[in-house]
Amino acid sequence: MINNPMIIGTLELKNRLVMPPMHTGKGDRGHVTDDLIQYYADRAKFSKPGLIICEHCCITEQGRASETQLSIADDSCIAEHRRLTDAIHEAGSKVFIQLNHAGSMAEPLDGGEIVSASATASPRRPQAKTPRALTTEEIHGIEKAWADAAIRALKADYDGVEIHSAHGYLLNQFYSPLTNGREDEYSSKTMGNRLRFLLETVQTVKEAIGIDIPLAVRLGGSDYCEGGSTEEDAVEACRMLTDAGVHILDISGGMCGYIRPDVTGPGYFSTMTEKINAAVKTPIILTGGVKTMREADALLQARKADLIGVGRALFQDAHWREKG
Repeated sequence: MINNPMIIGTLELKNRLVMPPMHTGKGDRGHVTDDLIQYYADRAKFSKPGLIICEHCCITEQGRASETQLSIADDSCIAEHRRLTDAIHEAGSKVFIQLNHAGSMAEPLDGGEIVSASATASPRRPQAKTPRALTTEEIHGIEKAWADAAIRALKADYDGVEIHSAHGYLLNQFYSPLTNGREDEYSSKTMGNRLRFLLETVQTVKEAIGIDIPLAVRLGGSDYCEGGSTEEDAVEACRMLTDAGVHILDISGGMCGYIRPDVTGPGYFSTMTEKINAAVKTPIILTGGVKTMREADALLQARKADLIGVGRALFQDAHWREKG
């Protein structure tokens, strides 16, 4: 099944293998480098994923996660990103960009202040400076920054856009009860409130790029820790994201990051994707612990998801697929 093609709206994938977004450290203060382009081109050429989702790019300097993170925060980035998409397309894969604001996990180069849902440090970086809670006006400004970045991505010939709401970054900080101590309409008191920032971002992005452009959300569905978000929360959130018109749900961890502390092995987020798959028709990407094509195929056969992401194995070896 992993080699079967798939059509998602206007997106045609030659197979169901996905290279998920993974930070390479090959960027240079936001800029695409020749080394980075070669890295992605090699993986498209030799492992032949139907879809590559490039590593997270900051939408503003305030939201930068590290010095080596890529940026698409202004128009000067478009040409160099087009060099990247051209190389991936030439090698035979479709490519999305992942857009991100790191929130309390940010490390802006200009030393600017750190912001989040509330004045609560991320459990993923507890020693970091305490963030300042965003105002409603600032939230709307960041939503526009996401839309502006998405427009630049299309000008750079990306085939679609993924909004990063996982791994303890800003949108995930609003979704998780561990970091959302607000008392307004973005509070953690209801799922509608917890997801409001993300849903507004989805709407703003879709209005900017059009409803038919493929739009994915990487959702950190469960924190897998006491007091955090749960798999049941993820099901409810995915119902709302489906209603909002999201085309692909890319499921991962929340404050636990891209690992699951209590489970290992191929497809370790599959207990969550199974529940989501039973609740919505939106195509689902499952990533985590998959090391072989046989494992990927087995997860598809078991209906754990619609597409399978292979992360670290592909990260380490562009020739991964050739080795079985």
